[in-house]
Amino acid sequence: MRAEQAVRHREQALAPGFERFGQRVEHVVTVEARLKSESSPEVVGAIQQLFKAVHGAGVDPLLLELVHLRASQINGCSPCVHAGVASAKRQGETDDRLHNVVTWRETPFFTEPERAALALTEAAIRIQDGQPGVTDDIWAAAAEHFDEPQLSAIVLNIALTGFFNRINRAIREQAGKAW
Repeated sequence: MRAEQAVRHREQALAPGFERFGQRVEHVVTVEARLKSESSPEVVGAIQQLFKAVHGAGVDPLLLELVHLRASQINGCSPCVHAGVASAKRQGETDDRLHNVVTWRETPFFTEPERAALALTEAAIRIQDGQPGVTDDIWAAAAEHFDEPQLSAIVLNIALTGFFNRINRAIREQAGKAW
């Protein structure tokens, strides 16, 4: 009986004209990916070259995953958060650290280089928030731990993550898809 009530309640909650949080909702957005076709080989090849550049600069792959995860959390990209967690776990990342990327400043789980990279990530990705962006202090903190090719790779990784976050949000890509 409870299961039937839950289904009925959900159906009522999703029906047009219901009230949610005191607001009348006249339509419900269907969460289904908008594009079904594969990307063109030229696009895939170009993206692979960018990934090769990111991963060829000597930055720890787990740090790149943390950067990707944090940027994706900020941008609300569920497919990238899901994929980033799965990839980091395959590489040996711990649940404690993955669960606390969002609160990296308040936890003891991250090294100084990781903290510098996460601060750089937040500053670079939050351009829509009216934040000051990457300040000289944030850049200098990152430069204490990474050389120029590594900094370039981290910045490119942040930009690529933002690129994929925006594509996924536009086409409503769903978390859990195996790419």
